[in-house]
Amino acid sequence: MDTRRKELGEFLQALRSRADPTASGFPAGKRRRTQGLRREEVAQLAGISPTWYTWIEQGRQVNVSAEVLDRLAQALRLNRSERAYLFEMAGRHDPHAAHAEEDSAPAALTGLLADIAIPAYIMGRSWDLLAWNRPAAKLFAGWLDKPLSASAPRPNMLRFVFLMPQARQFVVDWETRARRIAAEFRADCRSRLEEPALQRLIGELAQASPDFARYWKQHDVLERQGGQRAFNHPLRGLITCQQVTLRPVEQEQLKLVLLKPST
Repeated sequence: MDTRRKELGEFLQALRSRADPTASGFPAGKRRRTQGLRREEVAQLAGISPTWYTWIEQGRQVNVSAEVLDRLAQALRLNRSERAYLFEMAGRHDPHAAHAEEDSAPAALTGLLADIAIPAYIMGRSWDLLAWNRPAAKLFAGWLDKPLSASAPRPNMLRFVFLMPQARQFVVDWETRARRIAAEFRADCRSRLEEPALQRLIGELAQASPDFARYWKQHDVLERQGGQRAFNHPLRGLITCQQVTLRPVEQEQLKLVLLKPST
């Protein structure tokens, strides 16, 4: 039996046993032999046959669609983590996952930036910079040190690298870094390429930057990595840093990027 199918079945059994029948409109009753919902009741709530649902719990090789998983998640009243795990074990993309995340950073996280002595910034789902500290503004002179108007879009790392002319001089070995950034972005947004906002960003970059369009068509996929970064600062000359990227556990769509200057 496939490990994921077995895990999916056991996960559904555990969720069903913890569910409150009365919350779904079923009587509690003293005649219930098992705690929680019956298989027939979960199947009824999800709009599938009891036999087919039983096969899913038994880990049989059945094809469970994203639509069925969505109905099961609603029937069992899953929280966000449980829902994500359900779709992961079934090997399906959650069609509503893209709408579950708000591209904003909590105050508790942004408040930490002022206590960090090295350049640091928080990057969102589409690589917008949601917040940054003063050392980051000084490092990215001419970009992050400019005042923002209320109507202006958030600074975006991809727009900076591919659309702002000064980036080619600022980023040492621009072509290598730019190609890698495009590959890292493809890997980062691989599960939500159908999002309209993301498609608009990719279309904007591809139209305005032949380099981005070329790199994007190559379909390179690379996970984001730390390591040495080098910048030609307009006032301070060559600056090398070690980059480290951290993800908050509760909001993994965010990235806290730290740039420690090399001594």
